Amino acid sequence: MGCLLKQGGGLYARLRVGAVLLAAGEGRRMGGVSKPLIRLQGVPLINRQLIALSGAGVDEVVVVTGHARDAIEAQVRSFPVTLAHNADYAHGQQSSVRAGLAALRGNFDAVFIVLADQPLIGSADLVELMAAFKKRPSGNLVVPVVKGQRGNPILLDDVALAQVLASDTHLGCRQLIERQPGLVYAFETSNTRFTTDLDTVEDVLQLAQRTGWKLELPSDELAA
Repeated sequence: MGCLLKQGGGLYARLRVGAVLLAAGEGRRMGGVSKPLIRLQGVPLINRQLIALSGAGVDEVVVVTGHARDAIEAQVRSFPVTLAHNADYAHGQQSSVRAGLAALRGNFDAVFIVLADQPLIGSADLVELMAAFKKRPSGNLVVPVVKGQRGNPILLDDVALAQVLASDTHLGCRQLIERQPGLVYAFETSNTRFTTDLDTVEDVLQLAQRTGWKLELPSDELAA
């Protein structure tokens, strides 16, 4: 993906970074709403994530589609991304992770796994994780942790990627840190943007009330 800005520099060598953006879910807890198509201040969440990834200097992005495939592909058409459709999206997030990782074409020092329903993530947050990845004392997978709560996105090295593709390692598992302590570096941070997501309509209403920003659910026709 072409970069708007090149960040994450300093005393450490620049990373070559890929990203898998998960946009395949059915939005069951939101009544079937395609969450990547929710608009924040008029901009779909999936577009906001792509702008953030570009701003952070990410080199290649794979967008994984499933539910509402046509509408999501139409939204990202203007971005230089690779599309990977997961026909088994109803079986859970892990199948989409595998589909996205398999579609990456480059060799990377690190790969983001990004959720499309995190409305507040920006390029600075991604750069924060990249810096944590560079400075981590151990581990192959960086997970942001805010006041004991695991957040997203996460960042993996090639060892972790190979393990995910070759085994049943479940990156969406909330017990990942406990189950894979040698694999995971828990990055402690006070940045609550890593733990802000939209799972229900109530989450949308609460975020709108808290921020004063306009959030709009997609129409049935758009999300079909």
